[in-house]
Amino acid sequence: MTHRPPLCAHLTHAHHARAHGGRALLAWSLWAACVGLSGAAWAQASPQSDPREALAERIVQLWHPEDVVVVMVQRPAVDALQQARIALQGRVTAERRDAALKDMASDVQQYIDQATPLARDSARQQLQHTVLPMLVQSFSAEELQQVVALLESPVKKKFEQFLPRMERALGEQVAAQCKAQIDPLLKQMTAAVGTKLRAATVGQ
Repeated sequence: MTHRPPLCAHLTHAHHARAHGGRALLAWSLWAACVGLSGAAWAQASPQSDPREALAERIVQLWHPEDVVVVMVQRPAVDALQQARIALQGRVTAERRDAALKDMASDVQQYIDQATPLARDSARQQLQHTVLPMLVQSFSAEELQQVVALLESPVKKKFEQFLPRMERALGEQVAAQCKAQIDPLLKQMTAAVGTKLRAATVGQ
């Protein structure tokens, strides 16, 4: 008679086999999932690891391109005062002109105080969509590193700090040499503009 193991032995063996196979399948599934997640994470992180992006942000921090926008916004205020000065030249006494310009200056300053932070904040927001992508697309990492080195150069900073002294010295010498010749020309120009301005506004 052939000896057959008890039924419980078959069940126990089958249970262990299923358990072992289940553990193997679970381990394989976890490994595959980890590999898949790692690959997906690497694929997502890879574009963000472009060194040019960090270099472009550093350039913007050193360069402050938002200052150009601020100057553009403030320029109309400066032009308004200059035009007002020309318009008043020769039409009112010097005392009334200066008083009027001083009164206008308060309005101009109010505009500057209100418009400047709006322009600066908008420029900083738009940098992410304009300047930074342009830098990344137009320059290699090596070129961006050179720009950063240039902007961080101590010699550049020293030169920029020294520049106003040179400009002031040159301006003072030119003024001392040419003031006598330029002042009459300036007065003639402002008087001619004032005369034509008055003629253009007569009867309006």
